[in-house]
Amino acid sequence: MPFINVKTNVSVSEEQKISIKSAMGRAITAIPGKSEGWLMVGIEPEYDLWFKGEDAPAAMVEVSIFGSASSNALVTLTSHITGILTDNIGIPSDRVYVKYTSTNDWGWNGSNF
Repeated sequence: MPFINVKTNVSVSEEQKISIKSAMGRAITAIPGKSEGWLMVGIEPEYDLWFKGEDAPAAMVEVSIFGSASSNALVTLTSHITGILTDNIGIPSDRVYVKYTSTNDWGWNGSNF
């Protein structure tokens, strides 16, 4: 199950949240074997976030993945995520950072796998 958490210092309307969530569902397929069917998305708007000492629009995106992904897949996903946030809420691509975490241990439904 992948999890994408978007922290941004801009306001995000309900319509924009739905659009971002849907776009992330399409974007996650950049990683073979991943789909929206198991994707969890969190959006934290109006988050206290400064980058380079400024509070201009920015985002920190954390992507957690069960298993691993190739560097090429992650480059593609980063490009998609950046484009989604630029297109939907106007954050410049040079103010979007994406952090990836891979794990072989994931708890779900009362157990680990």
